[in-house]
Amino acid sequence: MKKTLLSGVLASVMAITLLAGCSGNSGSGASSSTGDTIKIGAIGPLSGAASTYGISVKEGAQLLEKEVNSAGGINGKKIEFIFEDDQADPNSSMQAFNKLVDSEKVSAILGPVTSGATLAVAPNATSKQIPMITPTATEPTITKVGGDYMFRGCFVDSFQGDVLGKYASETLKYKTAAVLYNSGSDYSKGIADSFKVKFEGAGGTVGEFLTYNDKDTDFKAQLTKIKTLNPDVIVLPDYYNVVGLIAKQARDMGITSQFLGGDGWESEELTKIGGDSVNGALYINHYYSGDQDAAVKTFVDSYKKEYNKEPDAFAALSYDTSKILVKAIEKAGKTDGAAIKDALAGMEMNSVTGNIKFGSDRSAIKSAAIIKVDGNKKALADKVNS
Repeated sequence: MKKTLLSGVLASVMAITLLAGCSGNSGSGASSSTGDTIKIGAIGPLSGAASTYGISVKEGAQLLEKEVNSAGGINGKKIEFIFEDDQADPNSSMQAFNKLVDSEKVSAILGPVTSGATLAVAPNATSKQIPMITPTATEPTITKVGGDYMFRGCFVDSFQGDVLGKYASETLKYKTAAVLYNSGSDYSKGIADSFKVKFEGAGGTVGEFLTYNDKDTDFKAQLTKIKTLNPDVIVLPDYYNVVGLIAKQARDMGITSQFLGGDGWESEELTKIGGDSVNGALYINHYYSGDQDAAVKTFVDSYKKEYNKEPDAFAALSYDTSKILVKAIEKAGKTDGAAIKDALAGMEMNSVTGNIKFGSDRSAIKSAAIIKVDGNKKALADKVNS
């Protein structure tokens, strides 16, 4: 999950006006002056099964908002992130987008947070000429589906699978693997597919490549097959709430294989659900909160002071992505959608989650961390460059 840090004062001489509603006319991104606030929309799950992700994203963005406004805003205008809850549901995400654009008249949008919701909304970014940047959605085709106005502040699913496959074979020296993934999740399938290609390409064997369905809670049938195989590693590319259940059932059945997973594991709830079953498990993430890098330490200290808890990767990615979006608005000098989009494409920034710049597909190019679960704590196992 990805990175964040606010550096310096984001004040410069700008004539900023708010974006007029994009419904009705041509959707050309024309601007009109509306008060002393620059409105930025935000979409994510603030309730439901993925709510910890959305809450972290909201907190990261609001920390950035507070810092920017305390420093004087942009030419005296405050910024405001207006959040809408999509419960990680594509239809709800569409409704949230329409409300933010048509009613709130936002200049740009942070989000959505999850891949499925982002895929549903992405084409609207270009059709409405509203710059939109997801801090955390990793499905590879999102920016292609969304078009020129859709950006991404994190690495993609295929990168995660590639890194995990390479790490399992080259660093951990594993030879056999089983993969158990959610057939109803683009995120889960994307990591699973790329892991299989990379691991087998390095000479490893994926003996079981099994699926389950959304909302499944009993995985004993699949785990029975995996137990017979007794692989070196079991790859579980899903979100924390499902991974915790699978890990617990696996350990209860006597399976001792190493668990490996993606950034969807990042949540305080993982160990609450999985308990001792997830101890020693490894997963890829966007940053490590215990990193001694100055940018990371500054962000972590500020976040702890504000929220009295450790910032997860979703908070860090949100902070970084919010920052680069605000800087693009500053650079554009106006809230015209096309101007913000062009400014965003050319941005490069050192941040909490590392150096961020955008590739030709408007996805961030950056590094990754390998995190080891150690009870309620985490440890940095390794860093991998993109």
